[in-house]
Amino acid sequence: MRKKFIMTGIIAVSALALTACGGGGDPLSSGSGDGGGNGGSDTVIVGSADFAESQLLATIYSQALQNADIEVEEQLNIGSREIYLEALRDGSINLLPEYNGSLLAELGGEIDPSDPEGLRTQLDELLAPDELMVLDESEAENADTLVVTPDVAEEHDLKTISDLEPVAGELVLAGPAEWKSRHEGVPGLQEVYGLEFKEFKVLDAGGPLTLTALQNGQAQVGDMFSSDPAIEANGLVALEDDKGLFPPANILPVINENVASDEVVEVLNSISAALTTENLMAMNDRIANGDDINQIATDWLEENGI
Repeated sequence: MRKKFIMTGIIAVSALALTACGGGGDPLSSGSGDGGGNGGSDTVIVGSADFAESQLLATIYSQALQNADIEVEEQLNIGSREIYLEALRDGSINLLPEYNGSLLAELGGEIDPSDPEGLRTQLDELLAPDELMVLDESEAENADTLVVTPDVAEEHDLKTISDLEPVAGELVLAGPAEWKSRHEGVPGLQEVYGLEFKEFKVLDAGGPLTLTALQNGQAQVGDMFSSDPAIEANGLVALEDDKGLFPPANILPVINENVASDEVVEVLNSISAALTTENLMAMNDRIANGDDINQIATDWLEENGI
């Protein structure tokens, strides 16, 4: 029986077209440094990272705010966290969907998965100097996950990331370019797990290039996202992060205080309250099957009365 082959995560080519959904042009060219961008001080400029799920979440934010008659611009597909955080700081954008533990790690905080309140307190403190704040977090989570094919898992008896230690030198790891320097990437895998891979192959962040490399044997270990339906659909084995390298990754909005009116906050918090990992996976599956992101966002908002 032929195995079903699903591409999801970053849809690298088609995602580029989404950049022009709202503001158009260079997504970083409109920043004024005061949180306003091209619009007035009360315009919410929604940005996203350069992968499909982030673009979907940003589109949900954008449509929900527009439904509430709030002026919105979109600057999607900006890039990695290192790039879009600067866009938030310089005012090119003033709202973006984020992942709580991953953001805290980037900001240099101390992560204790058993203390979500402490995590949030640190985020508030670290973002405050840039006039940024986080709103309510969602139950929906999407953490980095190391995956292997069933054949690789069986050959090397792999169940946890620690199990890779004696065989990592024989294996190629695939992931995004930023993994070369991020602690939650190659450096952390070396420091926390003692893993020295044969090669690190720069591909995409949990997207079709990584999936293809795993399927055709160009890589044996890959970084994918836990909410990606391609993991289950393609029978991949997600290795347990038994030493806690990858932080919790609940979705929440990051927003500039200047545009965080009571109405804006209420709309965004209602999205967080309704969003679950299960319906996030269902929406990601629709993206993988070629559905339009704008329509997926519209359908989810209608289903949840937002």
